[in-house]
Parts: sequence; C-alpha cells; structure tokens
Amino acid sequence: MTPEDRATLSAAYRQLENPSLAIRLSSAVGMPVEAVTRELGKRAPAAVVEAVSKSSQKALEIVVQTSMRSVRDAEQAKARPRLHTAAAMTTGAVAGFFGIETLIVELPVTTGIMFRSIADIARAEGESPQDPETLINCMQVFALGSRASDSDDAAETSYYGVRVALSKAVTDAMQYVAAHGMGSASAPALVRLISSLASRFGVVVTQKAMAQTIPIIGAVGGGLVNTIFISHFQDMARGHFAIRRLEREYGVEAVEEAYLQHQKDAE
Repeated sequence: MTPEDRATLSAAYRQLENPSLAIRLSSAVGMPVEAVTRELGKRAPAAVVEAVSKSSQKALEIVVQTSMRSVRDAEQAKARPRLHTAAAMTTGAVAGFFGIETLIVELPVTTGIMFRSIADIARAEGESPQDPETLINCMQVFALGSRASDSDDAAETSYYGVRVALSKAVTDAMQYVAAHGMGSASAPALVRLISSLASRFGVVVTQKAMAQTIPIIGAVGGGLVNTIFISHFQDMARGHFAIRRLEREYGVEAVEEAYLQHQKDAE
C-alpha cells in the first residue's frame, strides 16, 4: 500500500470509528462535549421513541423506492456535499418551528437528501450510482457511526463489525436488486435490509431528536441540527467508500487486515 493510500486508510479509520455528532454539536454551540454526550445519552421520552421508530423506517422505505429513479451518473469529478447540506439545513429549519411532531414528515425528506449526497460521494470514489451494489452500499451508510455510548460492544459497532452484522441482509438485497431493481420496498429481501438498517439509523436519529430538546441547541434551530446530522453521514460515506476503493485496489482481506492493525495500534 502506498503512503498516500495508507493516509487514506488512516483518515477513513478516524471518520468511521469516531462518530462526531456530539463533538460537532458541542463546537457549534460552545457547550462541553461531555455535557452534550450526557444529554444525548439520556433515555428518550416515549413520544420521541415512537416518532423515531416510525420516521426511520419510513424514511428508508422511501429512499429504496426512489433511489433508482433519482440518482444518475454525473460528469463532475468531485462530490458536492455543500449543496446537499444546504438543502438539509433548509428542511431542518422549517421543521424546527413545529417541534418533534414533524419528525415523521421531515426525516424522509432529509434522508432522501442525505442519500443523494452519499451517492455523490460514492461516485466521486469511482463507483457508479447505477450499479445495484453501489446503491445497497449507499443504504448501508445509514447503519454506520451509530455507537450510542462507550459501553457498546466494540466488536458490534466497529466498522467491519457492522459490515459483518449486515452481510446476510446486504447480500440478499443485492441479489434481489440485481434481478428486480429497487422499485418495491415490500420485497422480503429489502424489508429485512431496511429493518436492519433502521435499528442502527434510529440511534443517530434519536440523538438528533434529543439534541433539539436541549435548550441551548434547540434555541439555535433545526437547521443547525440538520446540518450537523447530514455532515455526520457524509463523513461515514467518505470513510466507507474510501475503504471500498482501497479494497478494489488491494483486495478486501488485505485492506481489512491493515484497518484492524490500525485499530490495534490506536488502542
């Protein structure tokens, strides 16, 4: 592996193993990271849990139904995350006026914007958004970076741990999409994938919802929270598709071994 690619691997490791939602919120409002982490880790009220459960599942279903139609190959070489971030900020700002009740309406829109940004990042790393494997891997990004606390099992929440946990659902979904396309979210293979993704995506969605209940953050508005929310998943996408590019170059086993060695060195 060249020094440049080792640097890419190191950057991807930092992005994928150190989810930065709390850090970004802390920096934005000048609140200590420990205080933000403590607030985000509190038990969510029943209303938040219900809204997150409904909205996370629905958001991913809508993404599945629209992804093949809405994403196209593009000529530009670089991803354009700022355009998608601005769109997500707008939806968050509008929803911020109406409270948690709007999450089930706002989240599918924001998630669709995030999916397009994720696909744009994948394309910039050499993947075709028209390839079913790319589309499923774009979906998989919503399951990354969902560690709720330091007490979570590292083996299950680490990047490769999540990939292993999702491998059966991802493989089945890829086979279905390759044969039938992504037009129906009700296909059993896609239902299983969406369910697996939603359980992890919902962790970060809950943090987003809880952040908006923190007075100092909620006062700033939903636009800021959504900006941080999409930036979080853009980082997950950059790390994930950088790793996939390296895997195409050096092989999956070699890159995973180098990644896990980097993980050991960092501990």
